[in-house]
Amino acid sequence: MDDAEIIHRIGELADEERRLEEAHSATVEGLSVSERERLDRLQVTLDQLWDLLRQRRALRRAGRDPGEAEERPADTVEHYQQ
Repeated sequence: MDDAEIIHRIGELADEERRLEEAHSATVEGLSVSERERLDRLQVTLDQLWDLLRQRRALRRAGRDPGEAEERPADTVEHYQQ
């Protein structure tokens, strides 16, 4: 996957995340269990894609092949300090 594809996928997932949050922000019930699980998966996948994009950009700046970047496990990207 190249940078443009990663950015496109991030946009798609962010749109889905926003739709889920907006659809239930005004309701008392909030998200269903399956919607909450989907939102959680979306957030992890987004973190992984952002991490992959940052890796590719760093490799490119260092004069290396951005194709060397690898998607890191959810456990890794979810424990980064912001």
